[in-house]
Amino acid sequence: MPKLARSYDSRYECYSGNGYTYVKVRHREDSELREAYAKMKHSARPVSRTKSKNKKVVQFITALLFFGILSLFVLPYAFSHITKAFVEPTPYKSVSADLHEISFPTAKYLSNSLVFGQRAFSYSAGEKEASMVALKENVSMPVLKQELLNLMEQYQTIHPAIYVWDYETQNYVNINADKSFATASIIKIPILIDVFKSIEAGQMSLDDKIPLTEYYRTEGSGSLQFKARDSEYTIDELANIMITESDNSATNMLMAKVGSMTDVNQSIRDWGLKNTYVQTWLPDLGGTNRTTAMDMATMLYNIDENDEFLSEESRHRILNYMGHVHNNRLIHAGLGEGSVFLHKTGDIGSMLGDAGIVIAPNGKKYLVVILANRPHNSFAGKEFIVRASEIIYNYMVK
Repeated sequence: MPKLARSYDSRYECYSGNGYTYVKVRHREDSELREAYAKMKHSARPVSRTKSKNKKVVQFITALLFFGILSLFVLPYAFSHITKAFVEPTPYKSVSADLHEISFPTAKYLSNSLVFGQRAFSYSAGEKEASMVALKENVSMPVLKQELLNLMEQYQTIHPAIYVWDYETQNYVNINADKSFATASIIKIPILIDVFKSIEAGQMSLDDKIPLTEYYRTEGSGSLQFKARDSEYTIDELANIMITESDNSATNMLMAKVGSMTDVNQSIRDWGLKNTYVQTWLPDLGGTNRTTAMDMATMLYNIDENDEFLSEESRHRILNYMGHVHNNRLIHAGLGEGSVFLHKTGDIGSMLGDAGIVIAPNGKKYLVVILANRPHNSFAGKEFIVRASEIIYNYMVK
């Protein structure tokens, strides 16, 4: 065995061989030497490779068991009870909740202030007599309603509100017509009405001009967003492109002119409508501006028939705008050839809608409003509205 070293005090000698270090202690009774001997013996002993391998095997088996339990029990349970709730419709179709009504329980009242970025609401001071007349309903049309309900069964992802009203018989169909929906660009109908009520009150004229500033310029539909800064437009021009092109910049300019959202909401309450209101400047991609199919039908009827609500000239101009809407791919697409449709469409991806007055070639006239919640930008929404329009037209006219 080769000698490794000898200490200077000659109290011990060290030797190595076969992977071990041997210490020869000359004075075994020395406590310090005994301690040093024990430490050197322990530190010099090689690590057992067998124990290291066994430890890794145990760790691998533990990890394997963990992921096995996770994949067999935890993940299937999470998918069935959590993930599927986001990607599949509820199995309890008879139970529904309006999340917007839960979030904004006072949203049917007059908006007059902002609280943490959201509109706060309160009752207006004193109740006024409604200036709009309500639709007089005779009897429901059960055959037409059942046909539309059958269509809804074919489009499980589409959740619509439908209201149809016959001018001649006053018969109607009401499917979720009192349920609150996002208005999208259909909110431009009450804004347009408020503009003409302000004109009739002498607060502005159709020839008044408003400059397009960056404050009003906004994205979305309409050509005004691409026009030169500070270019001026008359009220008549803005009202026209707000309806025909569904121009968002023109809408914001007109809403500011009449007194902002607060004035529009106050006017809507004065008309007697309790479920329509404006909360957001356009584009309202979050769907915070709300209405019901019944409220929209009531507005359309008063534009068309109530000469005590608006002058004949105002009604004529409004209906002329609505007769030249560029988007003819929804209710209009389901009408017979030669039909006239005075309307306004709306689309924010999650909600697609159309509301207007149909005049068939044989003189048959009816109101129709269809608002459809859908998966974002789903083509099924458009297809449903067109097919529903065809069913309604064929029933009402033929």
